[in-house]
Amino acid sequence: MRIAIYAFTGITMFHLSVPQMVFDEVARQGLAPWQTILFSDDSGPIATAEGYQITGVSGPEVASDAEVVVVPSWYDDGRPAGQDLRRLLVARHDRGATIAGLCLGTFPIADAGLLAGRKAVTHWQGFDQLTRRHPDLEIDDSVLYIDHGDVITSAGTASALDACLHMVRTRLGAAAANQVARSLVIAPHRDGGQAQYIQRPLPEQPDDDPISAVLDWAVNHLDESLSVECLAAVAHMSVRTFNRSFRSSTGATPASWVRMRRLDEARRALETTSLSIDQIAVNCGFGSVVTLRQNFAAAFQTTPTEYRRRFEARPATT
Repeated sequence: MRIAIYAFTGITMFHLSVPQMVFDEVARQGLAPWQTILFSDDSGPIATAEGYQITGVSGPEVASDAEVVVVPSWYDDGRPAGQDLRRLLVARHDRGATIAGLCLGTFPIADAGLLAGRKAVTHWQGFDQLTRRHPDLEIDDSVLYIDHGDVITSAGTASALDACLHMVRTRLGAAAANQVARSLVIAPHRDGGQAQYIQRPLPEQPDDDPISAVLDWAVNHLDESLSVECLAAVAHMSVRTFNRSFRSSTGATPASWVRMRRLDEARRALETTSLSIDQIAVNCGFGSVVTLRQNFAAAFQTTPTEYRRRFEARPATT
């Protein structure tokens, strides 16, 4: 798969490196022959915000056959995207490419009209400006990324890692995404959004944070009844205090966090084991196949059987 990443003068090294780091790791791990290329409005080196010169940047023509086009960030002043970039994004979208706007990269995607009437997310500091410019957008601060299938947007900075890993997961499966995440030493899947960070100081977390201990304990007991009362008892907290602390630490409710961990484990088992779907349902704490299917379909718009057919023994040709 060919992935074209847009670079511009003044982009930060971090934003430019994130999609290259994640997608190139796919090839380095031998999971699929993915290739990333950098392009800009014109060929030639660009200067980053840190003052480095990036060479090997091609002109926009190299994106003409890309299956994914990524705008990894945008100018801090949120200036409107140029006509040439907007036309390129629309042309590739119309030909079936996935368009991804990471962090402030949502701005040019919206300027190109690819988010009209849709939900989107960007860095929280850009909410007001993006809403003023595109009042038809619905900005969601409760998620790290939003995937419409053809267009993906992500929240601020590190959320770009989550969005890129999500793209690996949807194309190559959870086991491949976990392998990439392990290699990069990042979380394979994070829940929650950036609402908890908007105009709020980050709370200090003690070394013996009870919520972290509960998370570690829960992932090893997914087959058990993980009610909020049970989790609060493990943390030695009242239910009310636990709920508040859990939401503050993870950005999710205990129930939704447990459900996603169970679904993550179900996907791993479907991809890498020959266990029956009934046994997977029990092992992952869903209790019955019916409950597993209902939750699986709601989260991934497919059934466990179809998911297994798609991802088990996948050849590395994507």
